Amino acid sequence: MPRTIWSGAISFGLVTVPVNVQSATEDHSVRFHQYHLEDMSRVRVRKYCEIEDREVDSMEIGKGYELSRDNVIPISDDELADLPLPTAKAIEIKAFIPLESIDPIRIGEGYYLEAHGTVAAKPYLLLVKALGRSSKVAVAKYAWSGRERLGLLRVRGDALVLHAMRWDDEIRDPAALDLPSADLTDDEIDGALALVDRMTRDNLDGDDLCDTYTQALEQIIEAKRDHKPLPAAPQPEGEPGDVVDLMAALTASVKKARTGRGQDDADVHPLPKKRAAKKTAAKKAPAKKTARKPRSA
Repeated sequence: MPRTIWSGAISFGLVTVPVNVQSATEDHSVRFHQYHLEDMSRVRVRKYCEIEDREVDSMEIGKGYELSRDNVIPISDDELADLPLPTAKAIEIKAFIPLESIDPIRIGEGYYLEAHGTVAAKPYLLLVKALGRSSKVAVAKYAWSGRERLGLLRVRGDALVLHAMRWDDEIRDPAALDLPSADLTDDEIDGALALVDRMTRDNLDGDDLCDTYTQALEQIIEAKRDHKPLPAAPQPEGEPGDVVDLMAALTASVKKARTGRGQDDADVHPLPKKRAAKKTAAKKAPAKKTARKPRSA
């Protein structure tokens, strides 16, 4: 059973929905420990007090805010738990908006919200139905782990999901990047669209969309455990380099995508032939310096 990581309530106008929060995802990555190579003993990090020159127990450790090197303000867990915030014990819904109006770069980790107790059943289902029929998501504020966050509430199946969201001032402006500038022909753009069409699928199912990195690590670990030769690394299909003929590369890519999906040549529309066409330029936008403003949604 998933572990409850937070308990509180959804505040929906005058409606309150008691909920338990559980992680909606699992991490199946292969984990490594650090070892001393000479004797393969574990290397551990110990918590040490600089003044008393000794290792300290977790019961002796607390939090503090450093005003200066010689002036630290201690902050207890009880003080953090009793912060004067309406979101300290509640997920406070602030607005309902279309999902497509939210930039995906702001959406983070997801959590399932479980109705807590029989009293929560009806308002929980009410919110599920309201979100489902309105085709909207709820934007809420909540406070976990020492900070207040913005959240997105949506429906998945019959369950409510809360996604952590980044504040507006946590998103970097792409204008600060060194974006390229190049001339593109209509033929090249049409070729890229043809490749997009060949690679389009209805869902994320497929053997090619799996974690091959973790699988490769597991193969190495299994081979070393059984004292067998390590699996050979696959050879790259071609050497990376500069693309000399973009249209030739697009044509080859469309052919490869068609072959990988088992499509017949008769079902495929060829790439457009080269023609004299006006050029469109993708120009780099100048970087803008903006004054820092108060944090907002």
